[in-house]
Amino acid sequence: MKPGSAKAWLRAKRARDWLVAKTAFAVMGALRWLPADAALSFADRAGQLLGPLAASRHRIALDNLRKAFPEKDEAWIAATAKRNWGQMGRVAAEYVFLDDLFDYDLARPNAGRIEVAGAEIFEQLRTSGRPAILFTAHLGCFELLPVAAAAYGLEVTAMFRPPNNRYIAQRVLSARRTKGGHLVPSKAGATWALATKLGENGKIGVLVDQKFKRGAQTTFFGRACRTNPLLPKLARQFDADVYPARAVRLPGNRYRLELQPRVDLPRSEDGSVDVAGSCQRLNDIVEAWVREHPSQWMWFHRRWSK
Repeated sequence: MKPGSAKAWLRAKRARDWLVAKTAFAVMGALRWLPADAALSFADRAGQLLGPLAASRHRIALDNLRKAFPEKDEAWIAATAKRNWGQMGRVAAEYVFLDDLFDYDLARPNAGRIEVAGAEIFEQLRTSGRPAILFTAHLGCFELLPVAAAAYGLEVTAMFRPPNNRYIAQRVLSARRTKGGHLVPSKAGATWALATKLGENGKIGVLVDQKFKRGAQTTFFGRACRTNPLLPKLARQFDADVYPARAVRLPGNRYRLELQPRVDLPRSEDGSVDVAGSCQRLNDIVEAWVREHPSQWMWFHRRWSK
């Protein structure tokens, strides 16, 4: 591409990103005028109606579901993909109401929309004095986890992949920095920031279900894929404890937050963490989560190797 053409393409892309961001912010602002329950339900219906119109992404979702669940018929595949678009609509609405949604009260654990499993682990982590890694996947309301940790007085530094749209990425980062712990965009310097936190016996959060071209060779739903080795490498370097965590959506606009018991990562003969084996262990845990709640995982990206 010629320099002049490249500059014109970049200007056009920035203009499109700005317009998309402004539209997204306007929709989120309009949702804010609705009660949370009405906004969540509306976003679900809108997602199921409009999502399949994004033809290329919808085809990826259908193809991924067929690969993961070859035993299911086409009616189930289509219905699950449609419900998944509704879940993506909820992601947008939950972003607007995220800090209001966490209404868990220790004195009245069954009074709000959140139920918590593993609350005692939050307490243990807050006082343990040991480095720890919490991992989750793009399943359910995963944004709820750092907010919940902060509510328990547990500071978690979480790495996230910022949206490709720079304007939306800036809004996400600024909003979550103060209300949900600290965020580290997955770019140059991110690993150093997480390592520094673990070196201070801190706690970090990592998403482990993204494709990573140079990752460890593993399987997911029985199919070959590459998995980012960052978590097991950090666990090995800092002797960090590793905990699975997820926040799944329940009927009636409710949620179940689960902080699960510590995972014992596979070890090599010398006693160190086995990186490839640990990557597979993480995949197996995430796969079990997805099988339990198939419509709540993001099926619109290419997870498997071709």
